[in-house]
Amino acid sequence: MSVHHDSDTDTDEGPLRIGVRVPPCDRADRVARSVRRAEELGFDQVWFPDSQLLWRDVFTTLTAAAFATEHIGLGTAVTNLATRHPSVVASAARSVAELAPGRFTLGLGVGNSSVAPIGLRQTGSAQLREGLGMLRALLDGREWDFEGKVRSRLRDPQPTVPLHLAASGPRNLRLAGEIADGVILLSGVSPRTLAAATARVREGAESAGRNADMLPVTVSAFCAVTDDIETEARRIKPICASIAQNGGASFLALAGIDVDVDVPETVEGVYPDLVHAEDWDAAVGICSAWISDEAAVRFAEEFCLIGTAAQITQRLRTLRELGVTDVFLQHVGSYDLPTDLIESVGASVLPALRRG
Repeated sequence: MSVHHDSDTDTDEGPLRIGVRVPPCDRADRVARSVRRAEELGFDQVWFPDSQLLWRDVFTTLTAAAFATEHIGLGTAVTNLATRHPSVVASAARSVAELAPGRFTLGLGVGNSSVAPIGLRQTGSAQLREGLGMLRALLDGREWDFEGKVRSRLRDPQPTVPLHLAASGPRNLRLAGEIADGVILLSGVSPRTLAAATARVREGAESAGRNADMLPVTVSAFCAVTDDIETEARRIKPICASIAQNGGASFLALAGIDVDVDVPETVEGVYPDLVHAEDWDAAVGICSAWISDEAAVRFAEEFCLIGTAAQITQRLRTLRELGVTDVFLQHVGSYDLPTDLIESVGASVLPALRRG
């Protein structure tokens, strides 16, 4: 992981870095063992989501992971500045970074599953800009003027913590290019959506006089090593339905998916939401009302990394050619560890990628 936040960091060289998303869905020591296994199998990074009602505390889990590992990159994908004040995030990030020197990346986003279950609004672009400014100042050891009332600083700062911004809409993509140390794209691995997203990031970078080619670009993608894409793709239906639910019809149309029926804002029988459903099999069944098996396969082929090890390896190589520097793979589901994904990718995909 990049540990600099100036625009002179060269990300053009080197192989694609492969990470895996590990939800903090169990005791921190048990989660840390999964991270240790990912390190043993050759993964470059582990990314932890943050949602205080869904999972254990992300910084507690990161601490356990830091103690359990030696060289694998650790990051949040993502925490937020709505449920945690930026000064609290700065202190937590500093605390993890000093346990894992040069290995920690602070990924930030609008809040999503952290804010919705407690009735808060997602963080807007202006608030993100202000929050990142505060974080950077505090981590650099500089004073910050808190609403004109008091000026304070963080003791024992850690100026090498890179701040990456997760973004999907054009405004936040430009913001990431303008002020963040890297961008986490929520567009899947479709070359068409990647091209559109990276163009917005480039616009933001150029407006600030930065070299966009030097910004790390991380892409998240659902992944499964399988010979049976139809069965695995069917499990993606709640993801497709959630995209339709949130105004993403044009996104789905890229894969030839036409959602005929509007997905309601709240889906009966699914808690807390479609993406994080506690009963995934039930959510798949419910979402079959809107997403056909054929549509799920098209979505998987366009946006996901689902297929044989050889197919996944080739798509990953293509991503590097498109300017992506990092990928983090995620399994379907939120409340179990991605053990099968770590083992299957570690056994078949990573060795093939390393062979070139």
